[in-house]
Amino acid sequence: MENKALHRDDVDWDEVRRTAFTEVDSAQRPGDTYRTIEVALSSLGDGHSAFYDPKRSKELHGDEQIRNPVEGRALSGRMGYLSLPGVQGSEKVFQQYVREGRDAVAKADRPNACGWVIDLRRNRGGNMWPMLAVVGPILGDGDVGSFVDADGKKTVWSIEKGSPRLDGDSTGWGTSPPVGGGSAPVAVLTSRSTASSGEAVTVAFRGRPDTRSFGEDTTGVPTGNVGHRLSDGAILNLTEVMDADRTGRAYDSAIPPDQPVVDNLGRGGSRDPVLDAATEWLSGQPGCA
Repeated sequence: MENKALHRDDVDWDEVRRTAFTEVDSAQRPGDTYRTIEVALSSLGDGHSAFYDPKRSKELHGDEQIRNPVEGRALSGRMGYLSLPGVQGSEKVFQQYVREGRDAVAKADRPNACGWVIDLRRNRGGNMWPMLAVVGPILGDGDVGSFVDADGKKTVWSIEKGSPRLDGDSTGWGTSPPVGGGSAPVAVLTSRSTASSGEAVTVAFRGRPDTRSFGEDTTGVPTGNVGHRLSDGAILNLTEVMDADRTGRAYDSAIPPDQPVVDNLGRGGSRDPVLDAATEWLSGQPGCA
């Protein structure tokens, strides 16, 4: 934590260490240290770091995951709609997510979509790379963002043939042909439930030409975590980087939309004012007018 945490320079480590070693003085097994680790993590104040005991760690990285489906459909006016939920789990889960997501994109692109709605309002995070593998063909090739650590060092996210890469290295997903040449206008929908990797996808669209966001501020944790596995299988999920968009702007708090719209998603409303605002804007873009 002292060496890697994003907010490490804001912490009195001598005090954290004194408190921690006093509390675990009588520890006999790894489980006796869990509470102390959680207290130490809270001193970082990043709102994103977390500790998972071995049982919870196994659940998070297992094959059985409950999540919203990736939904793709064609809207009137030849617009494509993609609802992209968060995803966490095993490699098998990620592979299934990418297949499902790319099928949803293909379904929404019939006939060739003039523009896109990317709905991230239910995306609470997880692993960002499967998400970028799904939206990569819509994002278009090139640099789309980066991680920035406490020392200002950047590692760049990019898309190549629809597949995400980190500092030029593949993140493990096959290529997928660009949709609309990778340059069709895009409306991004966000809410207060858009968090973590959902915010990373939001950031990847920031600064993209012919792109506008609608809805409400995001949760406010547009930061990247690194999992450190401990000796008994527990995981220290440590916030080590901020997300930055393609223009170089870094984010470490809630991301406001370009066009604020009060969201009634899940609140019993019969209409969707955020989607309505997004499609109204898209309908005025070249190719959709």
